[in-house]
Amino acid sequence: MKAGAVVILLGWALSQNVFAVGANQLAVVYNKADPESRALAVYYQQQRHIPQKNMIAIELPLGQASINRREFARVYAEVQAATPAVVEFYALAWSKPYRAACMSITSAFAFGFDTKYCAQGCAATAPSEYFNSDSQHPYADFKIRPAMLLAGGSLQQVKVTIDRGVRADYSLPKATAYLLSTSDRARNARAFIYPEVVVQLGNRLPVQILKLDTLKNKPDVMFYFTGLKSVDEITSNTFVAGAIADHLTSTGGNLFGGSQMSILRWLDAGATASYGTVVEPCAFPQKFPNPGIVIDRYTRGENLIEAYWKSVQWPGQGVFVGEPLAAPYQHAGKVRHEP
Repeated sequence: MKAGAVVILLGWALSQNVFAVGANQLAVVYNKADPESRALAVYYQQQRHIPQKNMIAIELPLGQASINRREFARVYAEVQAATPAVVEFYALAWSKPYRAACMSITSAFAFGFDTKYCAQGCAATAPSEYFNSDSQHPYADFKIRPAMLLAGGSLQQVKVTIDRGVRADYSLPKATAYLLSTSDRARNARAFIYPEVVVQLGNRLPVQILKLDTLKNKPDVMFYFTGLKSVDEITSNTFVAGAIADHLTSTGGNLFGGSQMSILRWLDAGATASYGTVVEPCAFPQKFPNPGIVIDRYTRGENLIEAYWKSVQWPGQGVFVGEPLAAPYQHAGKVRHEP
């Protein structure tokens, strides 16, 4: 991973009026050519009570990590035509493809395919208008529908992740944020913001800054942010339902194979969501989650998909995986009900 410019927002908005995303605001997109994708979509619909009108079937090639721009344009047009107007978010019920040409599949569905969200080498990409916004209606406000993959190594593993997300709701956990400053100088690009996270959020939950490459045997992990090619001992820790964890590296979003650890290993270990890039991003912190923003917004009650997406300024090359509607810090009864 090559070093990139280190420019990142240190302050973040503190929204007071937060309501959880309603099930009718999320559409589930699945691959009708894949029996596991169909089964996963049905399971998620049942667990989250997604309206039938929000279930969108498309046809994708089986087993391909990436689809080309033309193929994506076809399925994207079908999805747009089938999406009810009230829908603001997508859950994509498959593990492959996770890339659309030079974009991640989640960003391609969020923005539509556009090369301004791509980069060759160490270059900036277009920013997301949704970044750190107080918007509760990203499509109405910005014509963006943030997307998250329901992905994993097996159908059963994805079901386990979904169950974690559902179990997290309204749990108000007593848990800790772990921010690791590692020995990998290029991948440690977010560490300079860690002290500000403690200042801003240390009175809300315990935030530990640790100069370590390996976090071990922690019983209360809600947030785990680090920067390494591969992270050891993650299964020794206990992740709280709804936990978010990721490692800043070049190809963590290459979900199957590659020389670097896949972000799916976080979900295997017990996290409910993770994020990684599908092509070389260089060490631009803007292309990765801002720990302060995601911790702040998640602990104020935003759903996982909202808080995580709002924390990435340049998300075009990054893929989001996990259970999008998890809301551990939301209070029961504060759910959006759209017409």
